[in-house]
Amino acid sequence: MIRRSIFENISPLDHRYSLNEEDFLKYTRYLSEKARVKYQARVEAALVKVLAQRGICPERVSEEVSKAVSEIIAEEVYNEESRTKHDIRALVNCIQRKVSPEARPYVHFTTTSFDIVDTANSLRYKEVSSELIIPTLHKLEKLLMDIAVREKDTIQVARTHGQHAVPITLGFTFAGYVSRLGNRIRELKNKSSILVGKISGAVGAYNASHLFFDDPEEFEREVLAELGLQPSTHSTQIVEAEYITDFVHALVSCFGVLASISDDMRHLQRSEIAEIGEYFDREQVGSSTMPHKRNPINYENVKSLWKEFMPRMNTVYMDQLSEHQRDLTNSASSRFVPEIVVGLMEAVNRLIRVFKRIAVDYDSIKRNFEMNKEMIVAEPLYILLASYGHPDAHEAVRVMTLEAQQRGRYLRELVLEKEELKPYLALFSEKQKELLINPEKYTGIAVEKTVRIVDYWKKELRF
Repeated sequence: MIRRSIFENISPLDHRYSLNEEDFLKYTRYLSEKARVKYQARVEAALVKVLAQRGICPERVSEEVSKAVSEIIAEEVYNEESRTKHDIRALVNCIQRKVSPEARPYVHFTTTSFDIVDTANSLRYKEVSSELIIPTLHKLEKLLMDIAVREKDTIQVARTHGQHAVPITLGFTFAGYVSRLGNRIRELKNKSSILVGKISGAVGAYNASHLFFDDPEEFEREVLAELGLQPSTHSTQIVEAEYITDFVHALVSCFGVLASISDDMRHLQRSEIAEIGEYFDREQVGSSTMPHKRNPINYENVKSLWKEFMPRMNTVYMDQLSEHQRDLTNSASSRFVPEIVVGLMEAVNRLIRVFKRIAVDYDSIKRNFEMNKEMIVAEPLYILLASYGHPDAHEAVRVMTLEAQQRGRYLRELVLEKEELKPYLALFSEKQKELLINPEKYTGIAVEKTVRIVDYWKKELRF
């Protein structure tokens, strides 16, 4: 076999953004061309096993085929395909060469190519989700939970439209990510677990299998049960496209959450904000010309990977269209779904590495909060004034904020000087008055909510 250097690769997934060696070996079991062939061969073996159970062929035929399937390698199938110009016929030919003349007629018996292809794809995507994707996402979710709980009391100014809003906590910020990612993990579990197969023949009407079985739908269920799958309620030559569409959407929308987290972290790492920091190796370089720079490279790379793979969802949507009982317009495009999985997992693993060593700059968080500390009281002030009967509280407070900024005064000082406000201020409780002096206490239930969110998702995801 000719071996080539990684520097001769074309796709960045094969070198720059490839998984580490250990993870690469894990994912090739499900997503490589070798895996694709192996999964298709597994479907062929399950088919003959049920034929034997139903007395169509002897048990020894099923055993022969199962042994042959275990010996199939991708290279021989590809070599055969160079002759047949048909991948599934090539697979069938390779299996038949490894079994006796008695067994050969039962390989691929009553099935069409996409009984094998769609069923194999559903099976490998279901298994890679349960065995690798979801467990890795759990690791990231657990890290986000740990940070949320650890920082649940760390006061942070919230930001809306890039402007300082009202106080929350850093833990509450991370609890939002816990919730969003938790929802995506749950969705991915659901969509991967219901991926379906088909053993319904050339146009989905069981024309061939009905020649031998009065209950061809039950025969289909039995074959798919051997693989841990269910049949679609209806199929043509292909499985209903919406199952794989929803599965890939779960992957891509999960990717979007990772990009959103990364974008926030990138902004919080800006020099003028500097509330969190990405770990930098001792000899790592941030800029080729500015030695002082420590760029948020991992967060930026996650967002950049998302920009590459998110638009591929459009292709998956287009693959929902297949003329009548089938055309070949998805035959090339559908083969790129494994790249979406690998791109997503590269992003997940990057964030796991970063969040394991995230640095929080508490001085910067405090500095940023105190920058507009005195204006933060504007919201509770106007709401309390309104609650005690002020006829135009919002406008009154808005005007005072402008005056405070123009005169370089504290808003809470101006409030106490306004004669027209004194009757309302007299009605404030001690707790309400304290908010004007210590706005860092105006965090609502951020701390409690953080704990509840983490506890909910721990239970929901069975941590």
